[in-house]
Amino acid sequence: MNILDTCDIVVDVGGEYNPSKHRYDHHMRDFNESISTVIKKPGYDWTMKLSSAGLIYCHFGHEIIKHLIPQANDSDVELIFKHIYDTLIKEVDGIDNGVLMFNEEPVYRIVTDLSSRVKYLNPEWNSKDINVDSQFLKAVELTGQELVQHINYAAYVWLPARSIVQEAIDKRFEVDPSGEIIELLQFVPWSQHLYAIEKEQNVQPPLKFVIFSSDNYRVRGIPVEPNSFVCRLSLPEPWGGLRDEKLVSVSGIKDAVFVHSKRFVGGHLTREGAITMARKALELGKAV
Repeated sequence: MNILDTCDIVVDVGGEYNPSKHRYDHHMRDFNESISTVIKKPGYDWTMKLSSAGLIYCHFGHEIIKHLIPQANDSDVELIFKHIYDTLIKEVDGIDNGVLMFNEEPVYRIVTDLSSRVKYLNPEWNSKDINVDSQFLKAVELTGQELVQHINYAAYVWLPARSIVQEAIDKRFEVDPSGEIIELLQFVPWSQHLYAIEKEQNVQPPLKFVIFSSDNYRVRGIPVEPNSFVCRLSLPEPWGGLRDEKLVSVSGIKDAVFVHSKRFVGGHLTREGAITMARKALELGKAV
C-alpha cells in the first residue's frame, strides 16, 4: 500500500489535486488552477498558477483567519484574505512555479525572503549528520510564524488604516479644489487602500499627492502602482535633489525643506507649506 493512501491530507506530493479527498499537489502537467478557478467569486480575479501553498490557502485561509482573528466580521475576513494572498501567498506561488517578477535581469537579488530562509534549512550538499525531519519541522515552524505575523499585521495594523484613508479621500476637496491632493490626519499604510478605494468608488480625477506629518510635513507623489517610485505626477524637475535655501530659492516656497532626487517625496516645515508644494506641482505638471 502506498503510504500516502493512509494520510488524512497530502500536500505538495502525490500527483493529485482533489479537495474532496484532501489531496493538494500542483506538480501535474495539466494543473492550471488559480484563485479565480478555485474560489469562483467576484473579486478573486488572480490568475497566477497556484502552488500547493496557494491551494491550502484557498481552501483553508478564511477558516485560519477566523480562528486567529475571531472578532473579524465576514467583510474583514475577505479583505484580510485578499491582502495576505496578494502580499505573501502570491509570492510563494510565483517562486514555487518559476514565475518571473519582470522581464529584465534584476539589478539586485533578494535572498532574505521566506523561500530563501526555508531553503537554508535544507541539508547542504556537503553537510553531515543532518536530521532531515528535524529541519523540516523547523521549516514548518518558520512558515507558520510568518503566516501568523502577516495575518496579525493585516488585522491589527493594515485593516484599521482603511477608514483613515477613506476619510482622507472623502475630504479631498477640502484640502484642494482639484480633488487630487489628500491629507492623512495620521500616517498609516495607505497605498493599497488608496488604490482599492479609487477602483471601488471610481474616484475622479485620479489622486496625485498625499500629505502627512513625519517630523516635518511630507508631500508624497502617488505611485503608478504599489511599491513603485514612479509617480502619477512627480514633484517638479528643477526641485529634485535640493534642500533648504536652494530649494526655497528655486521653488519660491518659504520653509521648504527638501525634495528627493527622484522627486517622489518632499518635505516642508508646515502643513500649509506641504499643501502649497503639492498645489504648485499640480500647476506646473498641468502646464507641461
